[in-house]
Amino acid sequence: MTADTHIPPGAGPYEAGFTESGANRVYTVTGGDWEQVLGAGEEAAETIVVNMGPQHPSTHGVLRLVLDIEGETVRQTRLVIGYLHTGIEKSCEYRTWTQAVTFLTRADYLSPLFTETAYCLSVEKLLGITEQIPERATVIRVLVMELQRISSHLVGLATSGMELGATTAMIVGFREREKILDLLEMITGLRMNHAYVRPGGLAQDLPDGAEKAIRGFLADMPGRIKEYHRLLTGQPIWRNRMIDVNYLDAGSCLALGVTGPLLRAAGLPWDLRKTMPYCGYENYEFDVPTATEADSFARYLVRLEEMSESLKIVEQCLDKLSALGPGPVMVADKKIAWPAQLSIGSDGMGNSLAHIREIMGTSMEALIHHFKLVTEGFRVPPGQVYTAIEGPRGELGVHVVSDGGTRPYRVHVRDPSFVNLQAVPAMTEGGQVGDVIVAVASVDPVLGGVDR
Repeated sequence: MTADTHIPPGAGPYEAGFTESGANRVYTVTGGDWEQVLGAGEEAAETIVVNMGPQHPSTHGVLRLVLDIEGETVRQTRLVIGYLHTGIEKSCEYRTWTQAVTFLTRADYLSPLFTETAYCLSVEKLLGITEQIPERATVIRVLVMELQRISSHLVGLATSGMELGATTAMIVGFREREKILDLLEMITGLRMNHAYVRPGGLAQDLPDGAEKAIRGFLADMPGRIKEYHRLLTGQPIWRNRMIDVNYLDAGSCLALGVTGPLLRAAGLPWDLRKTMPYCGYENYEFDVPTATEADSFARYLVRLEEMSESLKIVEQCLDKLSALGPGPVMVADKKIAWPAQLSIGSDGMGNSLAHIREIMGTSMEALIHHFKLVTEGFRVPPGQVYTAIEGPRGELGVHVVSDGGTRPYRVHVRDPSFVNLQAVPAMTEGGQVGDVIVAVASVDPVLGGVDR
């Protein structure tokens, strides 16, 4: 093309023209698939389709966004999921009721203890042993869940900072999260995917030194939250990217089934720990942070305040455990109690040799019973139960169906990330392309829970 190349008036984005010897010549490039996606007419000529993800550092995971944009304005947002599908719920049907925990803990991998607890509460309702769960086990469940709530919010803060260009936020967020993972590893034996909460109780009690380590974290963390406020809350770029961006009011949240920090940032103090208490949450003193702005900045502030409230709950758990003293962490029924009688080996994975010798040397009947319980599992009466708890991202529910056998007939997880993602089109259509990143970050989805 020569220096006098130009696009004739009215030419679309796929038309190019140039002047040669005073005559206009227009070349038109057409594509059938492209035309089908865009449609025909003047409006289609001004709109382009952009793929964001699934392998993209700002999609918060393996999430694909198909954006119809006109200039910098988003006209339509379509979400494509399924890139992390693992068949967890179906796999539970081929394992015993206890073994299913190992699958479910891998769904929302940033808050596995919540999924474990919701599932076990459902199984315990079917078994009719809810009132028989030792209080010490229930308190420890609350303790580890609230530690993990803080950990999950820290990942949300860190990844949001990375996606919005505040890389220091990523560093400090993962710094404190690492401390919580150390605590969870001390308690459960694993940093993630713990399989620590079991039907009937817990895999094991708190180890020696856990309470001291947790109290050390409680003394340090409030100052860290203040550091996040100093680093981000008043930062002009952070505020400009989030304030009055991705608005979603309470009515829209309810229409879409959105729960968690998104709903509370819209002014509705709906928290299942308060409205439908479980695991004795009615006995703990804590507040439900809310805001009325219903934008991305409000969701950020709500999560920071929730971390402070979780610290209060963890401290109350430690006080309750001290008052309770040593005790069982598994239901007394020996037909269900496996594997709480385990003594974890030095690798944190299997039985200690001393415990194996004890089982082998007790009696032949005890060995047979243990073998059948481990290999075959216990039977659960026929029925179905849905149990919902308040996860870091909202209502996390588990629907369990039993046909009376030793394996679940059906397990379904109502993951809040899956439901909350419905809000992304409502928050982004009509806004700017750059605000799509902010919207997904403010939802804070975990794609393992979305796809399961």
